[in-house]
Amino acid sequence: MARIAGVNIPTNKRVEIALRYIHGIGPAMAKEICEKVGIASERRVNELSDAEVIQIREAIDSDYTVEGDLRREVAVNIKRLMDLGNYRGLRHRRGLPVRGQRTHTNARTRKGPAKPIAGKKK
Repeated sequence: MARIAGVNIPTNKRVEIALRYIHGIGPAMAKEICEKVGIASERRVNELSDAEVIQIREAIDSDYTVEGDLRREVAVNIKRLMDLGNYRGLRHRRGLPVRGQRTHTNARTRKGPAKPIAGKKK
C-alpha cells in the first residue's frame, strides 16, 4: 500500500483515481500530477516502482497544499470570518447555510435533524 501525504492510497486502482483519496486533490489535479511525473493514467498503483511513488510524493509536497495543511487553512479562514462578525461568519457560527440557500424548508444537512415544536399541529 503506497502512502502519500499521510494517506494510504488503494493499490488496485489507477494512479489518477487513487490520488483523489488525498484531501485537496481532485480529478484535474490528479491528471496534472500524473503528467508532471510522467506516469501513464492507465497504470495501477501496485505497478508503480518505489522511485515513482517517491516522485509523486515530492511533486505533491512541493507544489500543492493537501491534507492537514489544507484542512488547517480552511479552518483558519472560517474562524477569521467568524471573528470579523460579518454575515458569512454569523452563518458559520449559527450552523446555517452560508451561500444563500433557503432555510424555511430543507437545509437539514447544516441544521441537523428536525426538532419537534410543542403545540404545533400544522
